[in-house]
Amino acid sequence: MQKGHISRAHLAGDGAPRLRRYTVTGQAVEAPPLAPGLYLVATPIGNLRDITLRALETLAGSDLVACEDTRVTRKLFDRYGISTPLIAYHDHNAETARPKILEKLAAGGAVALVSDAGTPLISDPGYRLVRAAAAAGHPVTAAPGASAALMALTVSGLPTDRFFFEGFLPAKEAARRTRIGELARIPATLVLFESGPRLAATLAALAAGLGAREAAVTRELTKLHEEVRRGDIAALAADYAAGAETRGEIVIVIAPPGADAQPSSADIDALLRAALGRTSVKEAVAEVAAATGEPRRAVYARALALTKDPDGAPDPT
Repeated sequence: MQKGHISRAHLAGDGAPRLRRYTVTGQAVEAPPLAPGLYLVATPIGNLRDITLRALETLAGSDLVACEDTRVTRKLFDRYGISTPLIAYHDHNAETARPKILEKLAAGGAVALVSDAGTPLISDPGYRLVRAAAAAGHPVTAAPGASAALMALTVSGLPTDRFFFEGFLPAKEAARRTRIGELARIPATLVLFESGPRLAATLAALAAGLGAREAAVTRELTKLHEEVRRGDIAALAADYAAGAETRGEIVIVIAPPGADAQPSSADIDALLRAALGRTSVKEAVAEVAAATGEPRRAVYARALALTKDPDGAPDPT
C-alpha cells in the first residue's frame, strides 16, 4: 500500500478520519490530495472494469461526489473500496442540489461529478453545474473514459468521420415525426439513445422519415449480453416489432444520407485534389480510399495521374 498524506482526510459519520483510498486487484492505494475544483469523471457504461486509474484516484481523492443515483454509484464505490460522501444530482433535484455543490466549491472543496454510466453531461443536467462553477471562477477539469455513444458509433460499421448526437427523440408522435424530418437533412451519421419499450416504434418512425438507410442497434454494450444488430432501418424495425430482445441500454446509429451510394470518378478526383493540396500522395491515397471504400490501388493510380496532369479529365473508368 502506498503511504501518503491524510491531512485532507474527511471526517466520516462517526468522527473517524476518512482515508482517501481505493482498491485495485486487492491492493489498497492512497489517493493524493486534489486541488479545489470541479472534476468531471467518466465511469463504466456496464463492465465495472472499464474505469481508468485516474478516475479512481479522483473519486477517492474528492471531498464530495455528485451523482445521478447514489445506489448506482455506491455499487462502483463498493467494488473499488471508495468511501467518498455522495450527493444526488439529477434532473429532478438539480435546482436545490446545485447551490450545495457550489457552496462546497466556494469553501475550497474538490467535487467530482459522475453520471450513472459513461461520461457526465451527455443527456444529463451536468452542463448547468459546469456553467455555474466556471462562472464562479472555480477550476473545471475532466477525467475522460467510457462513452456509450462513441462506443456504439465505433462498432456500428458506419461512417465515423462526421456524426451528430441526438440523444432521445421526443416521446410524442407528432413531435418525433417533426424532429426526424429535421434530422433527415443532416449530412452525418446519426447517434440516438432509446429505451427498450419504444425501440420498435422509433425504428419504424425513423424508417418512414429517413428512407432506406443502413443502421445498427447496439444493446447492453460491454455487458454479458452485448449485442449489435446491423441492417436496413426498416428491417431492424421489423425484427424488434417481431419480438427481438429489447432489454437494457440501447444506442441506435444510422448512416448519413447517400452513404451507400458509390462515389463517381469525379468525386474521387475532387477528394484527391483536396487531399493532395495539403499532404503527401501516400497519405492522400490512404485518406480517400478509407473515405470512399475504393481499392487503394485504383485510388493510387488516379492520384499519380493527377500529379502529372492536375487539370486532367476524370478517369473514364
